[in-house]
Amino acid sequence: MATWEDVQRIALAMPGTTERAGHGDQPTWRVGDKGFAWERPLRKTDLAALGDTAPTGPILGVRVQDEGVKSALIADDPDVYFTIPHFDGYPAVLLRLERIGVEELTELMTEAWLTRAPKRLAKEFLGG
Repeated sequence: MATWEDVQRIALAMPGTTERAGHGDQPTWRVGDKGFAWERPLRKTDLAALGDTAPTGPILGVRVQDEGVKSALIADDPDVYFTIPHFDGYPAVLLRLERIGVEELTELMTEAWLTRAPKRLAKEFLGG
């Protein structure tokens, strides 16, 4: 299953990506000035909202295209993907890093990067 080293390697392999400390000094990966993936430990309010379903272990937040994609990911694989009330109405999904394979993580992070990358950079990346 995926590790933080995989996340870092995948993110930094995409053009224009930088890594910097975000909220609480957790790493955030950005393209230009827009974040597309970040470490997102659960806070007390998240734990209270999730109750007994609150996951343990490392959690990654990833930007998605829209709420429909977010809902589809959660419906398709709720053992990996979830959300919290803080992200209601926001196009991002949380995932249990230890439950996702590197290939699926690469695809998800590439899509996240594409949602945030400048159009010219995204076009170059896609070979067009």
